[in-house]
Amino acid sequence: MSFIVAIDGPAGSGKGTVAKLISKDLSFVNIDTGATFRCVALAMLQKNIKKEEEKEIEKILKNIKIDMKADGTILLNNEVVTDRIRENDVNELVSPISTIKIVREKLLEIQRNIASGKNVVMEGRDIGTVVFPEADVKIYLDASAEERARRRLKQNKEKGIESSYEEVLQNIKDRDKRDSSREIAPLKKAEDAILIDSTNLEINEVVKAIEEIIEKVR
Repeated sequence: MSFIVAIDGPAGSGKGTVAKLISKDLSFVNIDTGATFRCVALAMLQKNIKKEEEKEIEKILKNIKIDMKADGTILLNNEVVTDRIRENDVNELVSPISTIKIVREKLLEIQRNIASGKNVVMEGRDIGTVVFPEADVKIYLDASAEERARRRLKQNKEKGIESSYEEVLQNIKDRDKRDSSREIAPLKKAEDAILIDSTNLEINEVVKAIEEIIEKVR
């Protein structure tokens, strides 16, 4: 019997970090759905395929292999891409391709297969609304755009990715607009999701709050 925790929210809200820590604490499997979209974006960049070329994208999707290891390593077609998929060129492409129907359908299949029969913490933008609408626990994690930009800038610096605060903030705002207004699986809070605003919270405070919710449900 599996137990599904769905954590949704906008870019930079801390979903990834929180999901990893909860997974470690509770011995759950952590599935970063955003990374699956990033892998598709990187595969397109590697073959110089544009988002308008759906037939070429479909060819990629037929043979794409995405894997996630317990230590956080992400592989695309057996190549380690953990850091590469966080770089700026991938950032710019990942949101536009997330609106493409064939991409979402293929990745939905991959995400559900990864989670099958496991206790899972899955984070993304449509987990509680589309991927697992019957999840046992649904969290919507949010924060101000300014705070999310500061967090993302810090992450970029730690990974050696060159970017400015203004550039990151604008990217965050643009992505929020695209993600919330797209026709297919837009970013939104599920009606039965619990909202947590992490703007003024430390990561450990967010983790503790969500783990308490999980334990009550279990």
